[in-house]
Amino acid sequence: MFRKFRPSAPRFRRQSAVRMLLAMAIAATLALPASAEDRAVKSRVAPVYPELAKRMKITGAVKVEATVDAEGKVTAVKTISGNRALGQAAEDAVSKWRFAPGDGVATVTIEINFGGIQ
Repeated sequence: MFRKFRPSAPRFRRQSAVRMLLAMAIAATLALPASAEDRAVKSRVAPVYPELAKRMKITGAVKVEATVDAEGKVTAVKTISGNRALGQAAEDAVSKWRFAPGDGVATVTIEINFGGIQ
């Protein structure tokens, strides 16, 4: 008697892609230094969601530790916790970040959230 509503495939895929891009943009803006005493971020680069992680629908948070020099450039990045499939993407993005200049070398902990794949 009643028909089940099924969205058309192209429209459904387009909506899913828009949702994924929106989630990635939100995740990039929410990635903040861990505490108030850490250096301020001057510029951020959004992480690229790995294709394999997208296909496998892997989500979650990745914590990375970045070493920042006196000029605000990131000199070293390592993953502290999180999925390995997402860790390299988080490291690559954070290595391109720039921080406010400060006194000497600082270590900053950052959490990047990869979520929202539907």
